[in-house]
Amino acid sequence: MAHLNIGIILGSTREGRLSPQVGNWVKQLADRRGDANYTIIDIAEYKLPLLGEKDGDATGAAAWSEAIAAQDGFVFITQEYNHSISASLKNALDYLRVEWHNKAAGIVSYGSVGGARAAEHLRGILGELMVADVRVHPALSLFTDFENGAVLKAASVQETSVNQMLDQVIPWATALKTIR
Repeated sequence: MAHLNIGIILGSTREGRLSPQVGNWVKQLADRRGDANYTIIDIAEYKLPLLGEKDGDATGAAAWSEAIAAQDGFVFITQEYNHSISASLKNALDYLRVEWHNKAAGIVSYGSVGGARAAEHLRGILGELMVADVRVHPALSLFTDFENGAVLKAASVQETSVNQMLDQVIPWATALKTIR
């Protein structure tokens, strides 16, 4: 069977965001496994104005649709903003529907409490989009996994957690591929 395509989605577009660091770290760990094709998908690279915004330039929507449709599963990198996910991630999720259906996802979150509240909000959204999220959830603390809250220095236990999450994402993505 051909390798699965797993998109690592960077869930922030803010200047100074930490999601590229976290996404690159997850990709390095994932690539060592050799069990899937892992690709970073940065929502900041797509032109996605607020969904339904009058006269919004949605020229990036088609490319966004293609990028997501090509994946068999996902790892969402989400930070906690005001006890939830970022508006840009919610908007990007809302832009599509069937492209998400019957795929698996893991969540890697970060924030002052590990991004736990954002992850829980994201789980509800993913359920509505028919994305099956896995149980293991690496949660990075801004206080213990980032130097000065700015440079990722993840504790070794986090690497184990990422691999355990991927141990769940891969078989779920494989199984769900059979019904798409």
